[in-house]
Amino acid sequence: MSAAEVPLQQQEVHALYRNHHGWLYGWLRRRLGDAHHAADLAHDTYLRVIVSGRTPLPEQARPHLLQIAKGLVIDRHRRLLIERAYLDALALRPEALAPSPEERALAIEALMRIDAMLNALLPKVRDVFLMSQFDGLTYSEIAARQGIAVATVRKYMLKAMQACYAALGNDRLADQAVVDSQGA
Repeated sequence: MSAAEVPLQQQEVHALYRNHHGWLYGWLRRRLGDAHHAADLAHDTYLRVIVSGRTPLPEQARPHLLQIAKGLVIDRHRRLLIERAYLDALALRPEALAPSPEERALAIEALMRIDAMLNALLPKVRDVFLMSQFDGLTYSEIAARQGIAVATVRKYMLKAMQACYAALGNDRLADQAVVDSQGA
């Protein structure tokens, strides 16, 4: 295939990679202190560029790549924190009840989706959800603490539960939550 036959975006990504991969890899390696993780995140950065279908202009290449790479570093850090907390909780269980490596990986992925969902919620909705699910407060107690109506607490909880179901890939349950709330 001649250069004229290669799609323009592919040529642009190739030039972006050729001109900036070494710099990006070096930045990631210094930031992470690990060559293998740096290589993985550099790869993921270019993959995001390809998937987006938008290649930055040459003068914006490094800032664009850096923005994507920083987001990936943050995602990696969050994943490590979640994974560490999950493994610490597992360590408290008897070994006979320990999940398989596959079950652990699935649980960590689910926890990552839930974490992303919680961060995407409006702060008021997230606070109400956490008070209900982790502090064990009733809707009336939450309403009193937040200075809002119980109906508002219900509305926020519905939004949070729909987001939970959607984050876990169960859109059928998210739709059912809407139906259930309308009948209540």
